[in-house]
Amino acid sequence: MTKKRSSNRLLRDGRFGILFLALFALASIMQPFSNRAWAQSKIHHKKWKILHIMSYHSPWKWTDDQLNGFESALTGLDIEYKVFQMDTKRKSSEEWKQKVGKQARDLIAAWKPDLVYTSDDNAQEYVTRYYLNSRIPFVFSGVNADPHKYGFVGCSNIAGVLEQEHFVQSVRLLKEIVPGVKKISVILDDGPTWPGVVKRMKEKLPLLPDVQFTSWDVIRTFEQFKRRMTELQTKVDAIALLGIFTYNDGSGRNVPYTSVLKWTAENSPLPDFSFWKDRVSYGTLCTVSVSGYEQGFAAGKIARGILAEGKKPSAFPMKPTVKGEPVVSLARANKLGIKIKTRILLTAEVIEKFKWEE
Repeated sequence: MTKKRSSNRLLRDGRFGILFLALFALASIMQPFSNRAWAQSKIHHKKWKILHIMSYHSPWKWTDDQLNGFESALTGLDIEYKVFQMDTKRKSSEEWKQKVGKQARDLIAAWKPDLVYTSDDNAQEYVTRYYLNSRIPFVFSGVNADPHKYGFVGCSNIAGVLEQEHFVQSVRLLKEIVPGVKKISVILDDGPTWPGVVKRMKEKLPLLPDVQFTSWDVIRTFEQFKRRMTELQTKVDAIALLGIFTYNDGSGRNVPYTSVLKWTAENSPLPDFSFWKDRVSYGTLCTVSVSGYEQGFAAGKIARGILAEGKKPSAFPMKPTVKGEPVVSLARANKLGIKIKTRILLTAEVIEKFKWEE
């Protein structure tokens, strides 16, 4: 009997040992998952500070749409936002850009954000490029230049969204509205956005074999703009209005782009196009617009991945958004005596009044 009880005890002890080892092994396996779950829980309950540095100003649809899209992508996270407006469309002197860039960098040092969201090219030139491979993650949108220009490629802490215009689509929309367009002149200002835009446009010219781009004019003053527009009336069939922001009024101030567009609508009988929706509201005939909201939303998704998921900025490819929005000005078409086909009106956003008439 004694021997049998001893044998049973050993059997029970052996089973207990196996059970203990199994439980220990299970606990060891589960521990990392438990730690990760706890860490994720801490991430989702953290409050972050995000500084948005915009190159331009608000209210303006382009900048406001980018910020709205960015915030939408981060819905559900506890975030304190601070917005800094560089205002470099209305004040484009090098002295101002250097000054306001320094102010933005001072704000980063003082406020110590968890992430900086920078939109459009001047913010990259005068702010972001000072923080290459720093500990602060930066996410950008609305960048027209090649990111190599700012040293972003291969940088550990910078990610973002490129802005590439829907050039071919915009010209094709223009030709649907005005089939006789064969010669187009391009109008630019001297801002940093345009060299990259012009390069991409010229690369895509073979896709538009039935259109000739006769000139690429860099304009610096409002008077020069008006003279050139008058000259072009008998030389081309349409105008591409790209850079219209830094025209000097003769006293050192920039003429608001809305005033440039209003003058154009009231004085130029040539059809025109651009790449941004807000231009159509102020009289440009048509565009297949880059969506500011999509730009911001894509940037916000990257920021969410960095903050809430712990991903490295360098893990995100720098690529453009692809969604284009056809927009036409019925007000400008009526003023030019152009009848837009019903099919176009049904598939595009239609602006029925000039902005200044609302």
